Amino acid sequence: MDKTRDVAVIVGSLRKDSLNRKLAHALAELAPASLKLSIIEIGQLFLYDQDGDEHPPAEWTAFRERIRAADAVLFVTPEHNRSVPAALKNAIDVGSRPYGKSAWNGKPGAVVSASPGGIGGFGANHHLRQSLVFLNVPAMAQPEAYIGGADKLFDATGRLVNDGTRKFLAGFMQSFDAWITANLKS
Repeated sequence: MDKTRDVAVIVGSLRKDSLNRKLAHALAELAPASLKLSIIEIGQLFLYDQDGDEHPPAEWTAFRERIRAADAVLFVTPEHNRSVPAALKNAIDVGSRPYGKSAWNGKPGAVVSASPGGIGGFGANHHLRQSLVFLNVPAMAQPEAYIGGADKLFDATGRLVNDGTRKFLAGFMQSFDAWITANLKS
């Protein structure tokens, strides 16, 4: 493949010392050279309100344009109350509107969820996948990525130090690269 694929990474946590942000950086480091991962910030997005569709805030417009420009999307999220965090749901809604003009449409995607708990954000991972079906984001089914015990995977500088997790995530990114290639629209 001659082209580097632009992957928009959406981190569901807004926390400054977010485990999921650390994980997103680790995924970027472990990605094959054919993928360029960039975190797209979502904390600045005003709450979606359909009344804003006629004259959208500049932040909505910039976010939508950035998602449209990407070849693929990677969601890295914690779990809040067995679902996705409010900021992530808002970003999904902002990108999906106005109706019929979704920036997400047809973008190959993948979901990684992480938490200190043992089930690794399973509920958020699957709840997000429900939305991705409606948004026409073909989400990679395998390998699944629920990263439990995430609070023990990074050193004080935020570097991933668990070799088993590093190996798993490198394989995940190889699979995602193949998924993107197989599902990219011409």
